[in-house]
Amino acid sequence: MLSVKVQPNLCTSKQAARLSRAVAPLLRTSALGYPAGIRIGIVASSSRAFSTTPTNHFRDFFPIKETEHIRQTPPAWPHHGYTEEEMLSVVPSHRPAKTWGDWAAWKFMRSCRWGMDFFTGMKKNQKVDKANPTTAVDTIQPLTESQWLLRFLFLESIAGVPGMVAGMLRHLHSIRRLKRDNGWIETLLEESYNERMHLLTFMKMCEPGWFMKMLLIGAQGVYFNGLFLTYLISPKITHRFVGYLEEEAVHTYTMCIKQIEEGYLPKWTDPNFTIPDIAVQYWHMPEGKRSMKDLIYYIRADEACHRGVNHTLSNLNQNEDPNPFVSQYKDGKGPPRPALKAMGYEREEVM
Repeated sequence: MLSVKVQPNLCTSKQAARLSRAVAPLLRTSALGYPAGIRIGIVASSSRAFSTTPTNHFRDFFPIKETEHIRQTPPAWPHHGYTEEEMLSVVPSHRPAKTWGDWAAWKFMRSCRWGMDFFTGMKKNQKVDKANPTTAVDTIQPLTESQWLLRFLFLESIAGVPGMVAGMLRHLHSIRRLKRDNGWIETLLEESYNERMHLLTFMKMCEPGWFMKMLLIGAQGVYFNGLFLTYLISPKITHRFVGYLEEEAVHTYTMCIKQIEEGYLPKWTDPNFTIPDIAVQYWHMPEGKRSMKDLIYYIRADEACHRGVNHTLSNLNQNEDPNPFVSQYKDGKGPPRPALKAMGYEREEVM
């Protein structure tokens, strides 16, 4: 792919504009409306280096590794699936803070949300009612497809951190104290793996530029070390914080679904638009249910599940209670389904 860059010290802004108009006739547009073919980036401009060009016009970020004997590597944690009723029934919600730890986790989450809005360029009229930030979904101006993908990449790149940090620390705690973990590690690592699958799916749909890549490196460095310290101090507060993070994720994907349904994202409702094969295989998406809206339904259900799990884990005795989501119950019933339990289960409900 040809990339024409105009250095700011070599031409004026007017010259750069004339160059863009001169090359514009050479551009061709894909069926979905994204610019394809020649990619022009004016370095002197203030726009961020983030592109939503179709994947077939970019290098593959993680191509299949061809070997002599291995055919395919299956997922370490196959997706457990949801019913259609579960996916459609997920709604944004918020668990009120009941303790000072809940309040601290909530306030810190709100500051993180402000940071994500700022760095992803969200305009004031694209935000929801401040009085109901995790439940209101109406905005004055909708986001574009590129803005949504930018937010998804940012959100998923940090959402995969908490489960890995908590699972790692509980693993080390278990082998250091010579004690069983009672099933927490598996659920936490599976959560982290699931979030990474969300990220890999969106990476198949767009290629971040240098600004986004640097932003993700900085955000992950701060986020990992912060969670590492807070989980050592108080796992209960950290799980509550992650529960609030997942509330934001459910809210984000619900807003996206609403704007798709209202026709504000035509590129994702185009009949020629196809979601990545990695998503079809991971979520076992059936024929006829492979639109962008269907994909967002699956991902939103995952986030709702993480929301219920982390709020529940925060309610338990961190050192003694078994993980209720992988346990066998005495009355023969299956483990609880957290996707529709927005506030999480209280301890007496599952113990």
